[in-house]
Amino acid sequence: MTAPTFDAYAAENPDARFTEWLRARAEPEWTNAVEHQFVEELGAGTLDEDAFSRYLVQDYAFVETLTGLVGHTVGHAPTMHAKGQLADFLGTLTADENDYFQRSFEALSIPTEEYENPQREPVTMAFEDLLTRAATEGGYAEALSVLLPAEWVYLSWGQNVADTNPDPFYYREWIDLHAISEFEAFVEWMRRELDRYGPELSDRRQSLVERHFRRVVDLEVSFFDLAYELE
Repeated sequence: MTAPTFDAYAAENPDARFTEWLRARAEPEWTNAVEHQFVEELGAGTLDEDAFSRYLVQDYAFVETLTGLVGHTVGHAPTMHAKGQLADFLGTLTADENDYFQRSFEALSIPTEEYENPQREPVTMAFEDLLTRAATEGGYAEALSVLLPAEWVYLSWGQNVADTNPDPFYYREWIDLHAISEFEAFVEWMRRELDRYGPELSDRRQSLVERHFRRVVDLEVSFFDLAYELE
């Protein structure tokens, strides 16, 4: 079992990164997320379109809260470079990704009212609550501790199925958005940031960061499960 503290983990793994410890602590749910049935069927192009529609509506609601977290983190980032990195990602969420959502909703014949005022499922509300608390009750590291796993999980599964090129376009482009080099670079930048600040945190804050990270990964699995549970 992975060491419960980063100091203990680093003693066993001298060159370990703080974020490696966080990911290891999130097992087995990390693997369950990046190898989920939903992801496998998405890559194969066999995912039920109704399941994807349900997922996409809930994810759009989640992204609304995510943009708020990113905006908050821009304001609390310790350097202008960090602010710029986060602002660029915020631009991606509100431009490229939002454009994808709008085109996909139209192609899937999802009514505007359904995605603009969705009935949020419990897992979506739990996700939003965690992001909001991390933004308002913690600092820069706490914000990264929920933003990083949310994006890192998606990068990981996106890279796993990056070469599948499925139809229709909303499967293929959803994969592409999470496998492109720009997204990989952003996730790696967040890792370096948390690798830098994480080891300097107090034991209490390190524990909080670790709990946030694991909770996000747990919720990612539940979020994929939801697409099937709502059938």
